[in-house]
Order: sequence, then structure tokens, then C-alpha cells
Amino acid sequence: MSRGFVKEDDLELAGTDLLERPISVLPNYVTPNGLKQLKTIEGGLLNERELLAPKKEDPTAVQKLAMVDRDLRYIQARLEQAILVDTPNNEKPVTVVFGTKVTVEDDEGEQHHFQIVGEDEADIALNTVSFASPLANALIGHIIGDSVSWKRPAGDLNLEIITITY
Repeated sequence: MSRGFVKEDDLELAGTDLLERPISVLPNYVTPNGLKQLKTIEGGLLNERELLAPKKEDPTAVQKLAMVDRDLRYIQARLEQAILVDTPNNEKPVTVVFGTKVTVEDDEGEQHHFQIVGEDEADIALNTVSFASPLANALIGHIIGDSVSWKRPAGDLNLEIITITY
């Protein structure tokens, strides 16, 4: 569309009508680290909001402020719903549960390390997986020596549980 048919006021408001970030219907279990991450993100968004608020004449700042406000609503909702699951440091877990770190070995003898965490804390680059993931579902409730089948789109993978720690 040509700019000749667009009012300047419309341009300034473009991008401020953002869709809300979807909030999971699952319980928001968090590790102590996950709770800390959510609080850190909230603090960063509040700081960014404070910096952007005085710039309401700048359309770019208005758009960024709308994104910050949307993300802040999401993080604050997740914090309100957070269920802290503290993991004891002086106990050795018997079964795989939320918060445990698990070492598994695949059919080729390769070892992989994962920690089962909350949805917002999950980051495969850090080897943290959501408790709702297929991998966590395969592991939870099992003990050292158990073999489990991880159902993946790329094909099932058999894993043997080698260690379980907090």
C-alpha cells in the first residue's frame, strides 16, 4: 500500500497490537535456578520499560514498549504461577524426578547429560529439558540401570540410565 493512503497516526501505532504470549496449562514447576531466571528477566524488562516510557513520541520506542509490556505480563504471570521444587543437595535420588540430573547412554555407547527442569528454564543448548518433554516423560520414574525408549520424530532411541543426581 502506498504511504499516500496511510495516516501518520496509523504508522505510529503499527505493531503495538501484539498477540499475548501463550501461557502453558501445565503446572509451572520451577527449580531454584529457574525461579531466579524468571525474576532476573522480570527485572530486566522493568528496567527496559522505565527507559522506554519517556520516549512516547518515538514510534519505534512505542513499538518496543508494547513488546516489553507483553513480555512483562507473561513473565509476571509465570512468576505468580510458579511452584518451587527445591532439590535436596545432601541426598542421592533413587529415581528420576523433577530437578534431577541424569546421565544416559545410547545404543552407540555415547553418553548424554540432561537436567529435568520447568518449561521456561528448558534450553537444550544447556542440556536442560522440560518435565513435559518426551525425553523427560521417558526418564521420569525410572532408576539407574533401567532402559527407556525416547520417542522422537527422527525415530525411537533406546537409553540406559547411568547416573541420577541433584
